[in-house]
Order: sequence, then structure tokens, then C-alpha cells
Amino acid sequence: MANEMMGLLGRKIGMTQIFADDGKVLPCTVIEVGTNTVLRVKRAESADGYSALQLAFGTQKPQRLTKADLGQLAKAGVEGGVRVIREVRVSEDEAAKHEVGAKIGAADVFEEGKRVDVIGTSKGCGFAGVMKRYNFAGFIRSHGTHEFFRHGGSIGTRLTPGFTLKGKKMPGHMGNERTTIQNLKVVRVDTERSLVFVMGGVPGPNGGFVTVRHAVKA
Repeated sequence: MANEMMGLLGRKIGMTQIFADDGKVLPCTVIEVGTNTVLRVKRAESADGYSALQLAFGTQKPQRLTKADLGQLAKAGVEGGVRVIREVRVSEDEAAKHEVGAKIGAADVFEEGKRVDVIGTSKGCGFAGVMKRYNFAGFIRSHGTHEFFRHGGSIGTRLTPGFTLKGKKMPGHMGNERTTIQNLKVVRVDTERSLVFVMGGVPGPNGGFVTVRHAVKA
């Protein structure tokens, strides 16, 4: 059985549906996990002070990477370029099981029926007002209201404290943020094509990179 603290990098393919044994239709997101390569193993007793695995996923031209990334790949014995390098926190026992250069697949980590958390970058929606961004109701649309229908209202006070408080809900960039969807059920694991089917939606567009880990609050 896989350790409770483990995750892999993957790419969101899109959504589909799977028919359960009782005939129910399950909306699922298909995630291509592929093969993750261990670039570095961090241990709690070392100078790092915590346990984690540095993983690499995907391929691309080596000339598109920085010299620091190329040096990290060469140290791990990885040829060519990779698309994503990220770190996944694991338990000390899980970190001891892996070595630099090892390959990890979907079948090594995920099981059908288990719960996972999916971390990705949400879709960017550009500049948005408070009604679209925070579901504000807007101002009253009656006689006498002019050019104030979609405004957010007052943002501060005149005297005390005399400035706009931090964290005030105001217009701004919507989306394009790190987002985590928790406790998604693994419906199917396709080991031949390295695909993981999770029930429900996950952050980001099709083709976006995500991190799939065992659920923290399962």
C-alpha cells in the first residue's frame, strides 16, 4: 500500500465520464501522470531540515532551460530537458525509499478508491470588477443613480484609520492563482497509458500542469 504522504506531477488532459457498476455516470478529470524522475531527495536529518522529493516531469528542448536546471539534471543523470521541476513533501519513511534518478509511475503511488488533492493554477480571467470577482450585488438601480451600478461602494474612512485596509475586496486580476481541490476520489488508474481518473474538476486549463498528492484531510 502506498504511503499516505506522496504525490506526483502530471498534466491535465480534460474531462470525460465513466459509468459505475450501478449505472451512475461519474464526471471525471483525466490526468496524465507519466513517469516522474527523482532529481533530489531531501531528508530531515540533513541540512534541508525536512523530507521531500524533487521531481521532474515532461520533456522539452534542453536549450530552453537555465544552466542551474541543466546542472541539476546532469547531477541526477537525466538526459535532455524536462518541462516541470517541483518539490513534493513526503514523510521520512517515504523519502528513504527513493534514490536520485529513480522513476516513479502512477501505479506506484495511486490506488482506485483512494482520495487525493490536486494542486494547479486556475484559469486567468484578466481584470475583473467586484461583481464578477467577488459576486457583489451592485448598487440600487433606481431613479437618481448615475454611473454607479457596478461599483464596490466605500473602500475606507475619512478620518480613522484614514487609509484603505489591506485585503479589501476591490477590482483586480482574477484567477491565475495556485488552487487546491481536496478529497477527490480516484475512480480509475490506467497503468498502460499512465493516466489517473479523478472524480470532479481540477484547477487550470486542459494541458496545464498539476500536482496530485494523497489527500491530507482524507
